[in-house]
Amino acid sequence: MKAAVYRGKEEIRVEEVPVRELKENEVMIRVKYCGVCGTDVHIYHGDGGSSAVTPPLIPGHEFSGIVEAVGEKVTAVACGDPVTGDPNDMCGECYFCKSGKQHFCTNNIGIGTTRDGGFAEYVILREKQVYKVPEGMDLMEAAMAEPISCCLHGIDLCRIQMGSTVLVMGGGPIGMIMLQMAKLAGAAKVILSEPVAEKREMALRLGAIKTIDPLNEDVKEMLDAYCDNVDVVIECVGSVRTQADAIRFAGKGATVMFFGLAALEESFPLRPDDVFKKELTVTSSFINPYTFERAIQILETGQIRLKELITTVLPLEEIEKALTDETCRRAGKVMIRL
Repeated sequence: MKAAVYRGKEEIRVEEVPVRELKENEVMIRVKYCGVCGTDVHIYHGDGGSSAVTPPLIPGHEFSGIVEAVGEKVTAVACGDPVTGDPNDMCGECYFCKSGKQHFCTNNIGIGTTRDGGFAEYVILREKQVYKVPEGMDLMEAAMAEPISCCLHGIDLCRIQMGSTVLVMGGGPIGMIMLQMAKLAGAAKVILSEPVAEKREMALRLGAIKTIDPLNEDVKEMLDAYCDNVDVVIECVGSVRTQADAIRFAGKGATVMFFGLAALEESFPLRPDDVFKKELTVTSSFINPYTFERAIQILETGQIRLKELITTVLPLEEIEKALTDETCRRAGKVMIRL
């Protein structure tokens, strides 16, 4: 099969690779779409993902497709079914799995991080990781199930209440999903901080009540003038600078969610007095425990507008462009079509 193989830092190329035989409990999916995630960019630059990455590896963990073949003991899906897959395959036996914290599984299999993933014509998963999607669902949108599941875990940890004021920092695809989820969770005011005018306009269409240009406007001054308190800040940029700003913009009793993934070696100073005097809850969100089925329900009911977030569709042969061309990713979500 044709696949994009990561060979080491900033080295990825499309190659012919063999398709291994299925085990009795595995499913082979003919990939139709695979989304390019910030984690894939980190992997390309040698920073790893949610798990350590050892090349050679086929990345890609946001995929959808059609069941091509099944192992002899597989009963949940059949050849021809439209499906997506949860790339985080937990053992169910370690201390964390047995303690209801499966996302910290010490034996986790990560499709696209520790095992070959979806930037290929075929991807193989265990049956329990495969989720059918309704017939007729756009498979490009179905490939967004994994990022939706991750956002669900993050939004759960934000403790949004009916009437809350939420600031989302960063209007990329994740920020736009978080914005919509904050509204669905009951936020009365959702504000987006984003320097790109087109993204601010899109945010207003998706439900934001106000947008701020952080390059040309004083965000703190605008927030103080517009609302009594910022109850939740969701940082989706993945920069230590904006993470520091998130602490500064957070109101009293606020939750600060670091959802964006900053570079591993970067840090910023945090004054405990700032946390103390505002009684902040500072947290982050690691992968997608127990949320994938909910993500499928959201896809099925169309509660999140996704299609307008996908701005670029490229063939597998242009995977390196997808990982290196910032202007390509800056416009919105990039999908690889197979």
